[in-house]
Amino acid sequence: MTGLVVAMDGPSGSGKSSVSRGAARALGLRYLDTGAMYRAMTWWMLRQGVDLTDPAAVAARCGEPAVLSGTDPDGPAIHVDGVDVAGPIREAEVTGAVSAVAAVPEVRARLVALQREIIGDGGIVVEGRDIGTVVWPDAAVKIYLTASPEARARRRSAELAGSTVEAQQQAMAKRDALDSTRKTDPLSMAVGAVELDTSDLTLEEVIAEVLRLVAEREGSASESLSDRIHERT
Repeated sequence: MTGLVVAMDGPSGSGKSSVSRGAARALGLRYLDTGAMYRAMTWWMLRQGVDLTDPAAVAARCGEPAVLSGTDPDGPAIHVDGVDVAGPIREAEVTGAVSAVAAVPEVRARLVALQREIIGDGGIVVEGRDIGTVVWPDAAVKIYLTASPEARARRRSAELAGSTVEAQQQAMAKRDALDSTRKTDPLSMAVGAVELDTSDLTLEEVIAEVLRLVAEREGSASESLSDRIHERT
Protein backbone atom coordinates (compact mmCIF):
# COMPACT_ATOMS: atom_id res chain seq x y z
CA MET A 1 0.00 0.00 0.00
CA THR A 2 2.93 2.37 0.56
CA GLY A 3 3.51 2.65 -3.20
CA LEU A 4 -0.15 2.95 -4.17
CA VAL A 5 -1.35 6.07 -6.01
CA VAL A 6 -5.10 6.58 -6.45
CA ALA A 7 -5.89 9.25 -9.07
CA MET A 8 -9.28 10.90 -8.55
CA ASP A 9 -10.35 13.21 -11.37
CA GLY A 10 -13.58 14.93 -12.27
CA PRO A 11 -15.38 18.29 -12.51
CA SER A 12 -16.25 20.49 -9.54
CA GLY A 13 -19.18 19.31 -7.46
CA SER A 14 -18.73 15.66 -8.36
CA GLY A 15 -17.64 14.83 -4.81
CA LYS A 16 -13.88 14.47 -5.34
CA SER A 17 -12.76 16.09 -2.09
CA SER A 18 -15.08 14.27 0.30
CA VAL A 19 -14.60 10.94 -1.46
CA SER A 20 -10.83 11.27 -1.73
CA ARG A 21 -10.43 12.23 1.92
CA GLY A 22 -12.72 9.44 3.06
CA ALA A 23 -10.93 6.84 0.94
CA ALA A 24 -7.50 8.03 2.08
CA ARG A 25 -8.62 7.86 5.70
CA ALA A 26 -10.00 4.33 5.28
CA LEU A 27 -6.88 3.09 3.51
CA GLY A 28 -4.41 4.81 5.81
CA LEU A 29 -2.99 6.85 2.93
CA ARG A 30 -1.99 10.47 2.48
CA TYR A 31 -4.24 12.89 0.59
CA LEU A 32 -3.48 15.70 -1.86
CA ASP A 33 -5.93 18.30 -3.18
CA THR A 34 -4.24 19.67 -6.30
CA GLY A 35 -7.10 22.08 -6.92
CA ALA A 36 -6.24 23.85 -3.66
CA MET A 37 -2.76 24.50 -5.06
CA TYR A 38 -4.20 26.28 -8.11
CA ARG A 39 -6.51 28.23 -5.85
CA ALA A 40 -3.56 29.20 -3.65
CA MET A 41 -1.66 30.47 -6.67
CA THR A 42 -4.74 32.44 -7.75
CA TRP A 43 -5.14 33.94 -4.27
CA TRP A 44 -1.52 35.11 -4.35
CA MET A 45 -1.90 36.61 -7.84
CA LEU A 46 -4.98 38.55 -6.73
CA ARG A 47 -3.20 39.86 -3.63
CA GLN A 48 -0.30 40.98 -5.80
CA GLY A 49 -2.57 42.81 -8.22
CA VAL A 50 -1.53 40.72 -11.21
CA ASP A 51 -3.77 41.13 -14.26
CA LEU A 52 -5.30 37.67 -14.54
CA THR A 53 -6.59 38.40 -18.04
CA ASP A 54 -2.94 38.61 -19.18
CA PRO A 55 -1.43 35.09 -19.34
CA ALA A 56 2.05 36.54 -19.84
CA ALA A 57 1.76 38.54 -16.62
CA VAL A 58 0.60 35.46 -14.71
CA ALA A 59 3.40 33.36 -16.19
CA ALA A 60 6.02 35.94 -15.25
CA ARG A 61 5.07 35.85 -11.55
CA CYS A 62 4.06 32.22 -10.96
CA GLY A 63 7.54 31.17 -9.82
CA GLU A 64 7.54 33.60 -6.89
CA PRO A 65 5.13 32.26 -4.22
CA ALA A 66 6.06 29.34 -1.99
CA VAL A 67 3.07 26.99 -2.09
CA LEU A 68 3.04 24.30 0.61
CA SER A 69 0.30 21.66 0.67
CA GLY A 70 -0.36 19.29 3.57
CA THR A 71 -1.37 15.65 3.08
CA ASP A 72 -3.36 14.79 6.20
CA PRO A 73 -6.88 13.68 5.11
CA ASP A 74 -8.25 14.72 8.51
CA GLY A 75 -6.96 18.26 8.15
CA PRO A 76 -5.37 19.12 4.80
CA ALA A 77 -3.53 22.43 5.02
CA ILE A 78 -2.44 24.87 2.34
CA HIS A 79 -0.01 27.75 2.88
CA VAL A 80 1.39 30.47 0.62
CA ASP A 81 4.58 32.17 1.80
CA GLY A 82 3.82 30.87 5.29
CA VAL A 83 0.23 32.18 5.34
CA ASP A 84 -2.63 29.74 5.99
CA VAL A 85 -5.00 30.26 3.04
CA ALA A 86 -7.32 27.27 3.51
CA GLY A 87 -10.27 29.62 4.08
CA PRO A 88 -9.55 32.48 1.66
CA ILE A 89 -9.00 30.23 -1.35
CA ARG A 90 -12.63 29.05 -1.13
CA GLU A 91 -14.06 32.54 -1.42
CA ALA A 92 -15.97 33.70 -4.50
CA GLU A 93 -13.17 35.96 -5.76
CA VAL A 94 -10.75 33.05 -6.07
CA THR A 95 -13.38 30.64 -7.36
CA GLY A 96 -14.26 32.99 -10.19
CA ALA A 97 -10.63 33.48 -11.24
CA VAL A 98 -8.95 30.12 -10.73
CA SER A 99 -9.74 28.67 -14.17
CA ALA A 100 -7.95 31.55 -15.90
CA VAL A 101 -4.83 31.06 -13.77
CA ALA A 102 -4.92 27.28 -14.10
CA ALA A 103 -4.98 27.59 -17.89
CA VAL A 104 -1.56 29.25 -18.01
CA PRO A 105 1.02 26.60 -19.08
CA GLU A 106 3.77 27.98 -16.84
CA VAL A 107 1.50 27.76 -13.80
CA ARG A 108 0.59 24.18 -14.61
CA ALA A 109 4.21 23.20 -15.19
CA ARG A 110 5.30 24.57 -11.82
CA LEU A 111 2.44 23.09 -9.80
CA VAL A 112 2.56 19.70 -11.54
CA ALA A 113 6.24 19.49 -10.61
CA LEU A 114 5.36 20.26 -6.97
CA GLN A 115 2.55 17.70 -7.03
CA ARG A 116 4.86 14.99 -8.34
CA GLU A 117 7.34 15.76 -5.56
CA ILE A 118 4.59 15.32 -2.95
CA ILE A 119 3.37 12.06 -4.50
CA GLY A 120 6.94 10.74 -4.39
CA ASP A 121 6.94 7.01 -3.67
CA GLY A 122 3.16 6.85 -3.41
CA GLY A 123 0.87 5.91 -0.56
CA ILE A 124 -1.54 8.69 -1.48
CA VAL A 125 -4.95 9.58 -2.91
CA VAL A 126 -4.66 12.55 -5.26
CA GLU A 127 -7.63 14.56 -6.51
CA GLY A 128 -7.81 17.04 -9.35
CA ARG A 129 -8.61 17.39 -13.02
CA ASP A 130 -5.52 15.97 -14.69
CA ILE A 131 -4.09 13.45 -12.23
CA GLY A 132 -4.61 10.32 -14.31
CA THR A 133 -3.83 12.06 -17.59
CA VAL A 134 -0.84 14.27 -16.73
CA VAL A 135 0.33 14.36 -13.11
CA TRP A 136 0.54 10.59 -12.52
CA PRO A 137 -0.60 8.60 -15.59
CA ASP A 138 0.91 5.41 -14.09
CA ALA A 139 -1.43 5.49 -11.08
CA ALA A 140 -2.55 1.98 -10.15
CA VAL A 141 -6.13 3.14 -9.66
CA LYS A 142 -7.72 5.85 -11.81
CA ILE A 143 -11.23 7.04 -11.07
CA TYR A 144 -13.26 9.69 -12.87
CA LEU A 145 -16.11 11.00 -10.73
CA THR A 146 -19.11 12.52 -12.46
CA ALA A 147 -22.57 13.69 -11.45
CA SER A 148 -25.50 15.36 -13.15
CA PRO A 149 -25.35 19.17 -13.43
CA GLU A 150 -28.30 19.39 -11.03
CA ALA A 151 -26.67 17.19 -8.39
CA ARG A 152 -23.39 19.06 -8.61
CA ALA A 153 -25.10 22.44 -8.31
CA ARG A 154 -27.14 21.29 -5.29
CA ARG A 155 -24.03 20.12 -3.49
CA ARG A 156 -22.07 23.29 -4.15
CA SER A 157 -24.93 25.63 -3.22
CA ALA A 158 -25.31 23.71 0.07
CA GLU A 159 -21.65 24.44 0.82
CA LEU A 160 -21.89 28.16 0.03
CA ALA A 161 -24.16 30.35 2.12
CA GLY A 162 -26.45 32.57 0.07
CA SER A 163 -25.85 30.75 -3.19
CA THR A 164 -28.69 29.32 -5.28
CA VAL A 165 -28.73 26.07 -7.23
CA GLU A 166 -29.39 28.01 -10.43
CA ALA A 167 -26.43 30.32 -9.90
CA GLN A 168 -24.12 27.42 -9.16
CA GLN A 169 -25.29 25.49 -12.21
CA GLN A 170 -24.47 28.46 -14.42
CA ALA A 171 -21.08 28.98 -12.77
CA MET A 172 -20.19 25.30 -13.10
CA ALA A 173 -21.18 25.19 -16.75
CA LYS A 174 -18.84 28.12 -17.43
CA ARG A 175 -15.97 26.54 -15.49
CA ASP A 176 -16.50 23.15 -17.14
CA ALA A 177 -16.23 24.80 -20.54
CA LEU A 178 -13.01 26.56 -19.58
CA ASP A 179 -11.45 23.47 -17.98
CA SER A 180 -12.33 21.09 -20.80
CA THR A 181 -11.28 23.37 -23.67
CA ARG A 182 -8.02 24.87 -22.37
CA LYS A 183 -5.01 24.08 -24.55
CA THR A 184 -2.83 22.78 -21.71
CA ASP A 185 -3.97 19.65 -19.81
CA PRO A 186 -7.73 19.93 -20.40
CA LEU A 187 -10.15 18.07 -18.16
CA SER A 188 -10.74 14.59 -19.61
CA MET A 189 -11.09 11.01 -18.46
CA ALA A 190 -7.77 9.15 -18.41
CA VAL A 191 -7.19 5.96 -20.35
CA GLY A 192 -7.93 3.05 -18.04
CA ALA A 193 -9.98 5.13 -15.61
CA VAL A 194 -13.25 3.89 -14.12
CA GLU A 195 -16.10 6.38 -14.48
CA LEU A 196 -18.26 6.61 -11.38
CA ASP A 197 -21.50 8.61 -11.44
CA THR A 198 -22.22 9.88 -7.94
CA SER A 199 -25.54 11.60 -8.69
CA ASP A 200 -27.75 9.18 -6.78
CA LEU A 201 -25.20 7.75 -4.35
CA THR A 202 -24.47 8.72 -0.75
CA LEU A 203 -20.95 9.68 0.23
CA GLU A 204 -20.57 6.38 2.06
CA GLU A 205 -21.66 4.42 -1.01
CA VAL A 206 -19.17 6.20 -3.25
CA ILE A 207 -16.30 5.66 -0.81
CA ALA A 208 -17.22 1.98 -0.53
CA GLU A 209 -17.08 1.65 -4.32
CA VAL A 210 -13.68 3.34 -4.43
CA LEU A 211 -12.37 0.95 -1.78
CA ARG A 212 -13.75 -1.97 -3.78
CA LEU A 213 -11.96 -0.76 -6.89
CA VAL A 214 -8.70 -0.37 -4.98
CA ALA A 215 -9.00 -3.89 -3.57
CA GLU A 216 -9.82 -5.26 -7.02
CA ARG A 217 -6.85 -3.53 -8.66
CA GLU A 218 -4.49 -4.66 -5.93
CA GLY A 219 -5.18 -8.23 -7.02
CA SER A 220 -3.49 -10.79 -4.81
CA ALA A 221 -3.25 -8.25 -2.00
CA SER A 222 -7.01 -7.71 -1.95
CA GLU A 223 -7.71 -10.06 0.96
CA SER A 224 -5.35 -8.31 3.35
CA LEU A 225 -6.49 -4.95 1.98
CA SER A 226 -10.11 -5.82 2.70
CA ASP A 227 -9.17 -6.62 6.29
CA ARG A 228 -7.49 -3.22 6.62
CA ILE A 229 -10.50 -1.43 5.13
CA HIS A 230 -12.82 -3.24 7.55
CA GLU A 231 -10.63 -2.24 10.51
CA ARG A 232 -10.57 1.44 9.50
CA THR A 233 -14.26 1.73 8.63
